[in-house]
Amino acid sequence: MIIKTFRTFIAALAGAALLTGVTSAQAPAQGQTMAPPPPQTIQQQNEEIIKELRAIRQLLERLTQPQPSAPPQPTTAKVANLKGYALGKADAPLTMVEFTDLQCPFCRQFVLSTFDQLKKDWIDTGKLRYISRDFPLDFHAQAMNAARAARCAGDQGKFWEMRLGLMRNANLLTPAYITKAAGDLKLDMAAFTPCAVSNKYDAEIQDEMAEGTRIGVSGTPTFVIGRSAPDGINGPVLVGALPYSMFDAKLKELLGK
Repeated sequence: MIIKTFRTFIAALAGAALLTGVTSAQAPAQGQTMAPPPPQTIQQQNEEIIKELRAIRQLLERLTQPQPSAPPQPTTAKVANLKGYALGKADAPLTMVEFTDLQCPFCRQFVLSTFDQLKKDWIDTGKLRYISRDFPLDFHAQAMNAARAARCAGDQGKFWEMRLGLMRNANLLTPAYITKAAGDLKLDMAAFTPCAVSNKYDAEIQDEMAEGTRIGVSGTPTFVIGRSAPDGINGPVLVGALPYSMFDAKLKELLGK
């Protein structure tokens, strides 16, 4: 329908353009002190118009072509590397790995609406080990800065306090706010500040992003949940700031197996 309408438009435009070409070719030049260049013939004008119309048509046809769809989000994934900062017992029967952007509004919603209940019922009771992975998205200007800051706070034993604090205030993140958050945690700013603006932890963050990309992570938060095993976890993938009830049901299902 779009192409058919476009063809009608092109025909009308061509007719109008040809008529304009005839009129302008017959119009006398006025107010010129130098001899005007030889006027184009009507045929030459028509050929130029047709070239322009073809170029416009090619452009519009490219724009109306169906775009390739994004690959489907995986429903299961395997995470082999379970090293790094974790909450909960090391021998918990279940493990959850969350790929997080600390400036992501959906990650913030998860922390504000779901995480505390998840921690109380599953992490603190020894049934779940919770591991957070960095997956800063390039359109969030402070996501990488926040990921660095959390790790630098970790140098002083305050990784989770900084990380969760920044996530809860993802809508406020600026370099000044990150510095304030570090001060509120009473970090040694002489050590924190140069660390936070350095690339000390960039390689680790990039490795976690590559891991997420490999298993099909395309947005945050994305969770992989599975029964704990020496070689990692292999289980369902949950995406988004889902309500606690959905996590609770999936964890109970896995624990029952």
